[in-house]
Order: sequence, then C-alpha cells, then structure tokens
Amino acid sequence: MEDEDEIEGRATKRGFHKLTRSKESDSTVNQRDLHNTNGKGNVELDHILQKRLLLRRKVQKLKVDMLQQFDCQMDEFVDSVVEESYSLGGSSLNSHFSPLLSDKERAKLRHTRVSQNQCKQFVIRRSLLDELFEVDHIRTIYHMFIALLILFILSTLVVDFIDEGRLVLDFDLLVYAFGQFPLVVVTWICMFMSALVVPYVLLHSWAVAYLTSRHRSLLTLLAGGLLLLYQGLGLGFLPTYIVLRNGLPPASRFILILEQVRLMMKVHSFIRENIQRVWSSGRDGSDSSAVPQVTPYLYFLFAPTLIYRDNYPRNPYVRWSYVATKLLQVLGCLFYAYYVFVRLCIPQFRSLQLFDLRAMVLCVFNSILPGVLVLFLGFFAFLHCWLNAFAEMLRFGDRMFYKDWWNSTSFANYYRTWNVVVHDWLYYYVYRDFLWMSQKRFRAAAMFIVFTVSAVVHEYVLAICFGFFYPVLFCLFMCFGMMFNFILHDRRKGPVWNVIMWTALFLGQGVLICLYSQEWYAQIYCPLQEPSLLDLLKPRSWTCYMQTNHEAAASS
Repeated sequence: MEDEDEIEGRATKRGFHKLTRSKESDSTVNQRDLHNTNGKGNVELDHILQKRLLLRRKVQKLKVDMLQQFDCQMDEFVDSVVEESYSLGGSSLNSHFSPLLSDKERAKLRHTRVSQNQCKQFVIRRSLLDELFEVDHIRTIYHMFIALLILFILSTLVVDFIDEGRLVLDFDLLVYAFGQFPLVVVTWICMFMSALVVPYVLLHSWAVAYLTSRHRSLLTLLAGGLLLLYQGLGLGFLPTYIVLRNGLPPASRFILILEQVRLMMKVHSFIRENIQRVWSSGRDGSDSSAVPQVTPYLYFLFAPTLIYRDNYPRNPYVRWSYVATKLLQVLGCLFYAYYVFVRLCIPQFRSLQLFDLRAMVLCVFNSILPGVLVLFLGFFAFLHCWLNAFAEMLRFGDRMFYKDWWNSTSFANYYRTWNVVVHDWLYYYVYRDFLWMSQKRFRAAAMFIVFTVSAVVHEYVLAICFGFFYPVLFCLFMCFGMMFNFILHDRRKGPVWNVIMWTALFLGQGVLICLYSQEWYAQIYCPLQEPSLLDLLKPRSWTCYMQTNHEAAASS
C-alpha cells in the first residue's frame, strides 16, 4: 500500500511539474504573440498614417488646382463681361461705378487681373467628333463623305479608261507634291534637335547663373539676345533658305515651314513659362527646383499642344487600334484631296482665262465646292485625326483641339473654336501678355496685334510654299476677317447668323482657291527671266493672259 501511495504521489508531482511547465510555456508563447501583435500593429499604424499623409497632400494639391482653375475661369469671365460692357456703352458704366474705386485702386486691380499665372488648365477629355460619331445620325454624314470619295475615284478611273483605254493609277500629282522627301526628313531632324538642345541649354545656363549671380539684368539681356538670334537664324532663316535653295515642291515645303512655325511657337512657350518660375525663385532665394528638366521639354515638343507644362493629364494606356485608324484616315484624306484637285481644280485652271469681272465671278463660284471640301479635309485630317493619333501615342489626355465651330453664329466665336491649339497660344502669349504690359488699357490694340500676327504668319506660309507673293489671305484676314469679328460678334444669336457665317466662309474659300490657282498656273505659263522687285510683288495672273495672246499672235 505504501508503495502504491508513493507511486501515486510521484505521479502527482510529475503531473504538477508538467502542468506548471506547460503554463509557463503558454505564458511565454502568449507574451511572444502579444509582442508580435504589437509589432504588426505598429507597422500597420505607420502604414495608415503614411496613407493619410499622402491623401492629405493630394487633397491639398487638388484644392490648390481647383482654386487656380476657378480663378482663371473667373478671370476670363470678368474679361468677357468687361468687353461686353464696352460694347454696350462702357463709358457710361464707368462713370456710374468710378466713384467706388480710386484711380490708384483701379490701376492696381487692372494690373492684378491680367496676371502672369498659368491659366490654361488641361483635363482629360475626348475630342468632340469622337463623341459625335457615336451618334448614328452624325456617323451617317461621315459615311456620305466616304461615298463621295468613292464617286471621285470611280469618275477618275472611268475618264482615264475612256481617254487612255486603260486604268491609270500613277498618282503623279502626289509623287510631285511630296518630292525630295529624304531632304525634308534630314532637315526636320536638324530643326528638331536644335529646338531640343539650344533653348534648353540656354535656359538652363541662364537659370543657374541668374539664381547665383548679382548681374541678373545683364545676364537676362544676353540670354534674350542669344535666344532671338537662334529663333531668327536657326529656326527662321535656315529652313526657309533650304526650302527656296533646293526648290522643294509644295507639300514638302508645307511640311518644313509648318514645322518651323510649330517649333518656334513651342520654344517661345517653353521659355515664357519657365522664365517666370526662375524669376519667382530668384526673389525668394536660390531654388534648384526652378531649373527646368529636359524630359518634360522633350515630351512637350511631341505633345499636341503649344502651351508648356511640366506635367499633363495622361491616359492609362495606348489604344494602338485607335492610332492605326486615325493614321489611315489621314491617308484617306490625302487621297481625297488628290481627287478633289484632279477632278475639280486642274481641269478648270489649266487653261488661262481673261482676267475680268465675269470670269472672276464664275471662277469664285466654281471654286466654292473644292474650297469647302479642302477646308473640311484639312480640319478633319490635321485637327482631328493627326493630333488625336499623336495624343493617343503619347497618352495625352486633353483632346480639345477644336470646339463646335460649325455652330458659330459669329466670326468671333469661329476664330476661338476652329483651332483651339493655336488660339490658346495667341490668347496667352500675344493678347494677354500685351494687356499685362499695357495694364489692360488697349484691348482694341491687343486684338489688332493678334489679327496681324495670325495674318502675317498665314501669308508667310503660303508665300514660301507656293513660291510667289499674292496676299489674298492677308487681305481677307485684315479686312473682312477683322470687320466680321466686330459686326458678327457674340451677341448675334440664332440660326440666321449661322447661315450668314457659313455663306461668308464658303465665299472666302472660293476666293482663295480661285485666285491662288490662277496665280499658280500664271507663274508656270508666264515666267520672268530677270524679275525686278516690283515684278515679284505684282500678281502674274493679272497680265499673263494678255501676254500669252500677244505671243500667240506674234508666232502666227
């Protein structure tokens, strides 16, 4: 019995020791779990705090952007209201409200309203035609233009088959128009590389020196002089000299001259937007972040906009099928324009006609249809297809390259909505900068300068590309365009004014096609051996018909 009691006592002690050890081990494990749980909780808490901090920064940045956008829109709204008040009798309104502010306060208000802040806001949005083509009724109009292209192709093939007895598919006009294309590519590469390197190096060097030097005015004058020298010689004179020296055909000339103008406008925007940042940093002290980077500038040179920003809203991915569709549409518009010229323009202007009133009226009205088709094709091919293709490849989010210009009831609205890309550049860097320098005292002069710059650049492009000076577009811009801008202004509403706008636009296209086509063939049929300056400025089509008649009579 004693042995059994001893055995039970020993077993009980062993069990007690095991239970004690198990409780000790359980408590150790619980302490370890608690320590691990506290560690994980601290990590999660830090992660949550970081997320909250990032979210707070995003909200603050969004708040600043929204306030800036609201301020810019409010500024533009106030500008438009002030302009309308001037048209409604600004002097009387100013006499009523002038006692509220002193002259010093009004001058300060004018100076602050036209500020140098960035007011162009980029947001993700689609092009208007992409949205309209989702409507069956609008897409049917697109199909009608495709059907018209098919009819042009069939008529050309049938006429060539009747005349030649075979199908003629040589496209000789396109081959001629895009001649010497390798020279165009090499020249464009040189232009692009110079526009990438020279302005960036010049601005970067000036910014570093400006933030550390005491002779800031001297450095600014020196850098500005070098920039003007590069703009005038590097991007201005040399491409034009290559075009004229090598006698490039019209389409090749258009490529180089339009790229020349585009790069000059982009360089100006890049300098204009970054120089303000450097000046602001110079007033506060040296700041390396004010010096621009090369990567945003390289993206800007390809981006379909003329307003520089360090960052643009970007789409998450590239739709390569969309890019292929737009590029094919550009190619289709090119062939469309080819058939328009072959069927509607060349047969009409190949033989010279007497330059009198009757012939001029018939020529203008016969040129309205090809002129309108060329207008539509140029708009659709470049402003919609080409810019959207590049925007998609670059994931550029803001696709508002144009607005609903076809609904315009005034030429003022038409000028603002036809080409938003160029209009933004003219508005911010010509119109607003002039108002800022003049403290908003000469609105009419600012508008006149915008019209003059646009007219001169358009006429320069046409003169270089066609190879002759015939300022038809310049006269239409400066005379009728400016007159219609004030007569058919934004207060004109209703469908009647839209009809008037379209009628004037059609007549203008007919005048352009008629006069430039006549002058083109007059330059071919009546060349001058040693022309004087007056001969170069005088239109050849005015006297070419009489000259050819005299030569024919003398030979007979």
